[in-house]
Order: sequence, then structure tokens, then C-alpha cells
Amino acid sequence: MNETNAGGVRRRSVEIVVPVHNEAHVLDDSVNRLHAYLESSFPFPFRITVADNASTDGTWQAAVGLTHRLPHVHAVRLDAKGRGRALKYVWSRSAADVVAYMDVDLSTGLDAFLPLVAPLLSGHSDIAIGSRLHRQADVVRGPKREFISRSYNLLLKLGLAARFSDAQCGFKAVRTDVFRALAPHIEDNAWFFDTELLVLAQRNGLRVHEVPVDWVDDPDSRVDLVRTAVDDLKGMWRMAKRTVTGRVRVAAVPRRVGLPRVPGAVRESAGRTPDASPNGTPATPPTSAASPHATSATPTASPHATPAGAGSR
Repeated sequence: MNETNAGGVRRRSVEIVVPVHNEAHVLDDSVNRLHAYLESSFPFPFRITVADNASTDGTWQAAVGLTHRLPHVHAVRLDAKGRGRALKYVWSRSAADVVAYMDVDLSTGLDAFLPLVAPLLSGHSDIAIGSRLHRQADVVRGPKREFISRSYNLLLKLGLAARFSDAQCGFKAVRTDVFRALAPHIEDNAWFFDTELLVLAQRNGLRVHEVPVDWVDDPDSRVDLVRTAVDDLKGMWRMAKRTVTGRVRVAAVPRRVGLPRVPGAVRESAGRTPDASPNGTPATPPTSAASPHATSATPTASPHATPAGAGSR
């Protein structure tokens, strides 16, 4: 995934995580579509990582099959459920400059992906989110989900003074060094993970970029809306208490630095922790944010990881 341009400067790269739990029926088609789109349209080195959250169907077998057929696909398996847990695990270990995720149903139009990550690759912003509530978004979904989404985000504005418009859209990206600093302070391992990440970013003065998306509701979605809503309300109360006590401040958050003007390139500046060594070998990232329930993501160290070299570009 770490490539250099003609001048020997390392190109900036992106790792896209697709968290899945019992999604064998859609995984193959969705990852094939995503891979084909990125190969034909995305101008930066990339890797797609399928993160299997303790599936009990054929999801893991399907994920491994994809790694054998597609050159930029990798897979890891965790023994406990939770979208937040999967993202913490993969993002904290990534050698890419920017990490992202999207839902396996690909409800969000893929044409929004480059606008999502470009401000992070350029150094302009720290976190980017797709927004279904942006005035220029084009959204197709039922009135029940629309009401719940708007109500939740209104509660975030009233209760936590949130300045972002859509906390739960499954289409986000973050600078990897920023995420590593925030990860130890993110307590939730499930659906509230997204909101907690964004609130922490806002409280620490990080820049959040929003992209209006084209989004079509997945009729096969199996999210338990009532349970998710209750968990979100508990999470909001916890974040409100942390804000009052000042426990949302993160001292070691990396700040934006000037980046070279060469398109798609990055130089390591003095005083900045590199994402990779000069020979392109990924530096060993901190492991404090890793889930204790996850298997190793190193292909040669775990029976749950894909073969060495799978997914590398």
C-alpha cells in the first residue's frame, strides 16, 4: 500500500474498513463493486479491509475468498461484535495516512468517497463525515428512519452542542495519527462509537469536514432501532458528564501541518511521527486502543488473518 512517485516521495494512502456481522449474502457483491470503483476512479493507493465481527454464518469464508481474488482486499476476524470495536482494532494498526469506513450495503453513493478523504489527504481537515442531513444531500428513506435520525442529531445539538450535522451516517474518514490519539479515550465499542469520536474531535478543536451524500435506505437493515436509541441516549449522558468534568480533553492530539504541494505525496517533517519508515515498512502503532477480544491482524501471526501480502498495493 505504501508507494512512491517518480521523485521517490511516498504517496499518501487510504485504508477502507467494511465492518460486517452475518453479511455473507451481500459481502461478495458489495466488496467487488467497491474494489472495481476504487481501481478505476481512485487516484491514491488503497486497501480494503473486511472486518468480521464474530459472524456465525459464512461471512468469514466469503471474506477470505475475496482476499484471494482481489489484489487490494484484506480481512481480519474478531471474536466479539461491535462496529466500534472493529474500527478501533483495524484503524489503530493501519499503515495508511487516512483510515475510513463504509457500511457493507453501500447505501452511500461511492462518488462521495474522494471528496470525503481528499481534505484529509491534503492536510486541510482532520475528520470527514458523510451527511444525509446536509441541504444538498439526496436521500431516499422512510419517514420513521428520517424522524429518528433528525431527532437524534437535534438532541446532540441541544445536549452536547454538536456542530456536525449527521453523527450516524456509515461513511466516515479520519487522519490515522489523529485517530490513534483519540482512540484510548473512546469508550463505546458499538453504534455510539461514531458520535463519541466526533464529540471528542470537536472538543479538541479538530476540523470536521462534511460531504453531502446520495444515500438510499437498505430495506434489509437489521439494526435494532429501539436498543440503539437507548444506548445512544446513555452515551450522550456519559459524554455530557465527561464534558462537565473536563475529561474530553486529549493532550496528544496531532495538529495539522503544512504538506508538500506535489499531488498525492507526503514528506516526513521534523518533529512529526512518521507513518512509515524510510524503506516503506509501517511503523509499529500504539496498541492501547486494541480490543482485547480481537484476533491479531498480522497475517503471519493469526489463523484468523488473510495470507501475507493480501490486499497490499
